Amino acid sequence: MELFETLKKVTLDSYRIHHLVAIFSLVYVILKISKLIVKRNEWIRALETFPGPPKHWLFGHVREFKEDGTDMYKVVKWGESYPLAFQMWFGPFVSFLNIHHPDYVKTILASTEPKDDLLYRFLIPWIGDGLLVSEGQKWFRHRRLLTPGFHYDVLKPYVKLMADSAKTMLDKWETHSKSDESFELFEHVSLMTLDSIMKCEKPKALGTNAYIKAVYELSDLVNVRFRIFPYHSEWIFQLSPHGYKYRKACNVAHSHTEEIIRKRKEALKDEKELGRIQAKRNLDFLDILLCARDEDQQGLSDEAIRAEVDTFMFEGHDTTASGISWTLYSLACNPEHQQICRDEVISALEGRDTMEWEDLSKIPYTTMCIKESLRLYPPVPGMSRKITKPITFFDGRTVPEGCLVGTSIFGIHRNATVWEDPNAFDPLRFLPENSAKRSPHAFVPFSAGPRNCIGQNFAMNEMKVVVAQTLKRYQLTEDPMKKPKMIPRLVLRSLNGIHLKIKPVNLEP
Repeated sequence: MELFETLKKVTLDSYRIHHLVAIFSLVYVILKISKLIVKRNEWIRALETFPGPPKHWLFGHVREFKEDGTDMYKVVKWGESYPLAFQMWFGPFVSFLNIHHPDYVKTILASTEPKDDLLYRFLIPWIGDGLLVSEGQKWFRHRRLLTPGFHYDVLKPYVKLMADSAKTMLDKWETHSKSDESFELFEHVSLMTLDSIMKCEKPKALGTNAYIKAVYELSDLVNVRFRIFPYHSEWIFQLSPHGYKYRKACNVAHSHTEEIIRKRKEALKDEKELGRIQAKRNLDFLDILLCARDEDQQGLSDEAIRAEVDTFMFEGHDTTASGISWTLYSLACNPEHQQICRDEVISALEGRDTMEWEDLSKIPYTTMCIKESLRLYPPVPGMSRKITKPITFFDGRTVPEGCLVGTSIFGIHRNATVWEDPNAFDPLRFLPENSAKRSPHAFVPFSAGPRNCIGQNFAMNEMKVVVAQTLKRYQLTEDPMKKPKMIPRLVLRSLNGIHLKIKPVNLEP
């Protein structure tokens, strides 16, 4: 009887505890939601001078994006109704001020305001706190230490590597050139650009295909997490199936970069000075990263090195692969410009099959075509900052501290008030005399200002090399039955891939 009473008491106590926990949890959730509602109302008032398209009270504008290849054009269409900038809501509590005009962009990009703490926060488990997402003194110190890695003397020897990697890819395309069927090229180009970065003749040696697959999956999962509001909570995302996939893909990516760092450290164990290394061979980004020292002779921690390598491995291959793939597609759709580029490349190469450093300045028309493709299909279609102090734009409107400001690079590049016939492919826009008439912030595929892309010269060099050698060897034709459907991930991709038909170029007189 006594045992029964004890058990009964324990059961009642346990029930009361669970009941209290449930009550406290409910109160916490109610307080949390109340706080979010108050914050939402504050943002509605703060951004009332920036009207935007009608939104759903719960989903905001999320349901407007169908992920069917039309979403990018929808933002451009909204920009026609709301000049300069407009509100965009993702769910009931997350708002961005979307800007799409050079004069607004100039104000934001000229500042050192940090990246937003929402979307970019989702990248940190993957690429760490590297240059892309770091801020303040940490960003400034890393930027200063890494800048020598993109110096002219370091970039120059890369051209031969890029040319060799491109030739390997183009050799594999021989099979496709004998077929009347189109093939998907983005994955081929991704493998090639990663091969260039890794300085590796055999891409499969370090599990390159697995790494490419992991990068694709991580990009998609970051986008999924941003679009699904409950996933903004760390613990909900971690417990979800998507969170499991994200962790698994991160492990693949990290294993890849850790192996690269380990092998290079082993190779450099007896060499601590760049001068001694350079006496034996050309320096590369990883050499400079491992040997970098500040004024106090302090280098980067192992964690910081991995973050920068992960950042460079992703940004250095995926964005460039996007730029090359969309440029080849643009030229396939515009055969008259393709032929002008081909004639220019053949003249510059003087019978050679591969590009050299000196050839990069000999193909100005091809360079203009690459820039026009970057305008129409920017590899990074948008970016965002979190404002740490009130900012007033040229028209007198102000955004308060804490506001998330999204820069729509795609929207700027397709803005009809800036570009005449913005959807047409016209490389002559980039003649020096025409560029001089535009705002320098009308064309920002690599961002601008103090936080511009540190590797933009690396990327442009690789795009020139690959496009030139491709045109020297193959005639490109679009597949009208498989037109690409643009989707913004971390980089600009196509929902159904980018398909081209190729045929060997007949160079006989």
